[in-house]
Amino acid sequence: MLNNNVPSESFARLGLDASHVQQAKPAVSHDPQFSECLPVPNPMPTFWQTDLHPLQDHRSTEQLPEHVDFVIIGAGYAGVASAYHMIQDGSCKDLSLLILEARGVCSGATGRNGGHLRPDLYGHIPTYIDRAGAEAGLEIAEFEITHVHAIKKIVEKEGIDCDFTLTRTIDIWCNEDSAKQAKQVYDQMIARNFKYMDDVIFYTGKAAEGISGVKGAKAAASYTAGTMWPYKFILALVEILLASGQLNLQTHTPATSISPDPNGGHIITTPRGTTHAKTVIHANNGYVSGLLPEYANNIIPCKGICCRIAVPEGQIAPLLNNSYINRTVDGTLSYLIGRTDGSIIVGGASSLFKPHKPQWYNNVDDSILIDAAKDYYTNYMQETYHGWQDSGAKVDSIWTGVMGYSYDSNPHIGTVPGREDQFILAGFNGHGMPVIWLAAKELASMAVHGKDFESTALPRLFKTTQVRIDRAKNGREEDGDIIGTGGFPATKQ
Repeated sequence: MLNNNVPSESFARLGLDASHVQQAKPAVSHDPQFSECLPVPNPMPTFWQTDLHPLQDHRSTEQLPEHVDFVIIGAGYAGVASAYHMIQDGSCKDLSLLILEARGVCSGATGRNGGHLRPDLYGHIPTYIDRAGAEAGLEIAEFEITHVHAIKKIVEKEGIDCDFTLTRTIDIWCNEDSAKQAKQVYDQMIARNFKYMDDVIFYTGKAAEGISGVKGAKAAASYTAGTMWPYKFILALVEILLASGQLNLQTHTPATSISPDPNGGHIITTPRGTTHAKTVIHANNGYVSGLLPEYANNIIPCKGICCRIAVPEGQIAPLLNNSYINRTVDGTLSYLIGRTDGSIIVGGASSLFKPHKPQWYNNVDDSILIDAAKDYYTNYMQETYHGWQDSGAKVDSIWTGVMGYSYDSNPHIGTVPGREDQFILAGFNGHGMPVIWLAAKELASMAVHGKDFESTALPRLFKTTQVRIDRAKNGREEDGDIIGTGGFPATKQ
């Protein structure tokens, strides 16, 4: 088991020596920042990356550029989306960008997720309302909802082949008490006259099971969402970025330290040499505390599990039109999408491994499965859905991935407190698909044009602040949302 320190053999395989593995300094602007949190070099293969894109391991140049305007750390969704929005800005034609990626493009959380572009209306929104008021909660709900059509629009504009589908997502509760609570939440949201609730339909009783096809469903809520092939989406954006001539991409080149240049800007060190940049954008999610140690208690690398289920070759899978969030009688939650080839992508089951903290918490080893949940999805479709009993469906691919979970369930976005010309876009809690695209657009405007956070369209609770950093740094794990229940005063605004 690995904690947030990568073992010595992993450093060796990444080409690092002892000078790259120094103890992180206190978080003040004049100190160098040394990374102690890097991905392992041998992640498990995933279904999404069965056919690797030619740019997966691309390096634009043999040597690192001596200077660029912007260095972006991480070539996943956050880093690539930030670069895309910067280059699409008509006033940025002369800017130079460098993305440094420790492994291959989209090899982290986005390339290992469930392909679910689903706004969260029944999970944390009531909690946000409780903590910061109805307006703050509404901002997050509407921001996430906007992503569904924003992604549809960019996929169509750029002609990206990523299996994007506009669909209905169905939340399922199979526990009677949980179903009643869900109905209460629905009624509360309706009573608040939130406009987005016009798209939500709530079912109870036999209708819930009939509409969803889920055995024993006691309640169901349906609303608009999307599904897609995330890896193909990100790699298509990379093609566009490289064609612009403004981006230099360097894979298998981890940023191992950042130091202030006495003459201005930052010196970024990698195993392959150094580069200089005026501005640094930290977009490496669960690994962000490696170079920003003040976030060590704020954004924790946490593992999850996902798999692909398929019927035997030559057999037609039962039709499954919607995407799902399924909650069993005992509260085990799974997210699920159906694909056009009849296969299913499903993951979650965190309640099974949450008691086994070393297997998932502060753990960056995505080369091994989470033992407590690795067998959960055997016969899942047969046991969960009507019509699948004789399908022969079985798991044909299973993998794990590392996400960045935040202490208070909100991402950290904006200027890094106390660090001039450094920005952060990280901590998505396994929920980056309906957050990152437009968040990256707003962050790009902050980094390029000096716009302050309050002038952006970002939800107020997403702003990274010293108060949030200190709250996690000085708080207890059990008072935060990751290990705790989410109801503690320590995480309230």
